[in-house]
Amino acid sequence: MKVPEDILAFQPEVGLVLGSGLGFFADDRIEVEGRLPYAGIEGFPVSTVPGHAGQFVYGRLNGKRVLCMQGRFHYYEGYSMEQVTLPVRLMHQVGIKNLVLTNAAGGIDPDLNPGDFMLLRDHINFLGTNPLIGDRSEDGPRFPDMSAVYDPGLRTKLKDWAAGQSVDLKEGVYLATTGPSFETPAEIRAFATLGADAVGMSTVPEAIVARKLGLRVLGISCITNAAAGISQGPLTHEEVSVTAEQVRPQFADLLAAAVSFC
Repeated sequence: MKVPEDILAFQPEVGLVLGSGLGFFADDRIEVEGRLPYAGIEGFPVSTVPGHAGQFVYGRLNGKRVLCMQGRFHYYEGYSMEQVTLPVRLMHQVGIKNLVLTNAAGGIDPDLNPGDFMLLRDHINFLGTNPLIGDRSEDGPRFPDMSAVYDPGLRTKLKDWAAGQSVDLKEGVYLATTGPSFETPAEIRAFATLGADAVGMSTVPEAIVARKLGLRVLGISCITNAAAGISQGPLTHEEVSVTAEQVRPQFADLLAAAVSFC
């Protein structure tokens, strides 16, 4: 993969991946120095999901040089795991050491309500595959340890900040499914038994590859809906965008703080 020269010259320090309905952060908070559509990068996929602009945005935030994915790729779009995680490998190649992953998720834990934020303590890979299958690169170990995917030090700093700002930041386990169908009530009950607090269709492949490459990872879910069997009505993608818009300023403050600790 040929790394874009303008991003390489920018020398970004922190990588951000903005999930469904959360792309506004790049425009609201980053002092933008450049944009690069995915379509302009040789061999790169393009985003096909509403709410994913499909471009890199790079600039400065809280004194940090940030490279932001305004829209990600998902396995359910028909892309391979290699394609889904290609941006993380690019970020590693341009020198990024810290990666902040965000997503929109459905709340399984009854204490999680739409509009809440959940710091990822751990994850469950329910995708039926792994992005490292067939990976023989020498960038990191063949069998990377996953004991602490989400960096304990970064999590502690963000939790302390949230407590000081009276921000109700929950913490829990995120489970990833392939999608694109939402889960059934029976599946949600099973996931709760497995120890999952929230469910979504992303993040886990990127986190796995990031850890193999030695990046420090922080994960934040925006709980945009109650999961099937818990919600009072049918689930829709539009609900995800509406809830994300309602918590726009609070999410921006939280994510800006996360970047400052990286």
